Amino acid sequence: MRREKSYRGISQRLAIHYLEGLGAELVDGHEDGTGVEVEADDWGATLTTERVGVGPTVKLTQVNVTFEGDEEVLPELIEEFGQKAMRAGG
Repeated sequence: MRREKSYRGISQRLAIHYLEGLGAELVDGHEDGTGVEVEADDWGATLTTERVGVGPTVKLTQVNVTFEGDEEVLPELIEEFGQKAMRAGG
């Protein structure tokens, strides 16, 4: 199963920290927006970042996360991560 989600107002570093808190380990990549991979026993995620406009002058960091793993694990994992990311974003 594969799911792609985007989160605004959170740094890639913090997103990695949250995923590590959910059981993942950093396996590849750099925190420069070009792609970071984390893995756990039955799921993994790839993170990229970009700056997106939310108006004519305001830009936010958007972290794009592609989750892959067991279809019985991902929905709850994505929900837990989303709750953490929402608190970080404000």
